[in-house]
Amino acid sequence: MNPINGIVLDFNKDWILIKSNPVDYIIDGYFIIKNKNIIGVERGESEKWKDKIIKLKGFKATNKMRIPLDNLEKILKVLTNKFEIFTLYTKDDSICWLGRLKTINEKKLIIDDLNTKGQWNGQIDFKLNEIRVIEFDTDYINSLKLVSKKGRAKVGSRYH
Repeated sequence: MNPINGIVLDFNKDWILIKSNPVDYIIDGYFIIKNKNIIGVERGESEKWKDKIIKLKGFKATNKMRIPLDNLEKILKVLTNKFEIFTLYTKDDSICWLGRLKTINEKKLIIDDLNTKGQWNGQIDFKLNEIRVIEFDTDYINSLKLVSKKGRAKVGSRYH
């Protein structure tokens, strides 16, 4: 996976929650990363400068974004209830899966799969240890969420 830029909001021995800074001084969404997959952390002058600009723009890390980082089951249940849709990344970072939690047990998780057109495509299952990164509340995901809800949003009706 490409480097993830952002502001650390919370962490424990297993997971880290980051407010995403994908480019320049823009913040968009969140990442939850399994700590054992983090290769390194860089906080040089460039990162400090971005943090300064983002804070000047009014961003404040608050307790409002409370995601329990206890285990994958709790994380995904909260994300499904609070945000509906998330993206999962595994070891093969050339592909990701959008969806919502269907079921989870100690061995595997099943999500309802959402395609890039906002259509539900059935289910996909994963071994729990395959999940490395979870992304949520991004503009991209929230846009697909709009078109996935029948009757709630019509493409092109924004300016009426």
